[in-house]
Amino acid sequence: MDAYRDQYAKLFNGGDGVKVFGISVDPDTALASWAKDKGYPVTFLSDVGAEVGKKYGVAIQTRIGLLDARVVYVIDPSGKVAHVQSPFRETDPTAYTELGEAVAKARGR
Repeated sequence: MDAYRDQYAKLFNGGDGVKVFGISVDPDTALASWAKDKGYPVTFLSDVGAEVGKKYGVAIQTRIGLLDARVVYVIDPSGKVAHVQSPFRETDPTAYTELGEAVAKARGR
């Protein structure tokens, strides 16, 4: 999430015409505290029980329970999925270049 925060203006046009959501199995209170402490400019949604993850086929069973895999979806203005990065390669700089291009394309730029 630090990379999203640090590249937010470039990747997501500073939020102009773009909405960014992070979905996690963590409780909403933990997410809100973490987001505030780290200064994340995105909206976090809680998926306790991994119900959203199950619907998108990204819920994974681990030794500590169900988690949502790191997948990025770019949704275009009409509501269609325009791009998927699965798994999201958060340590690979080219993943952010690819994401930035997908967001620009979905925005029609």
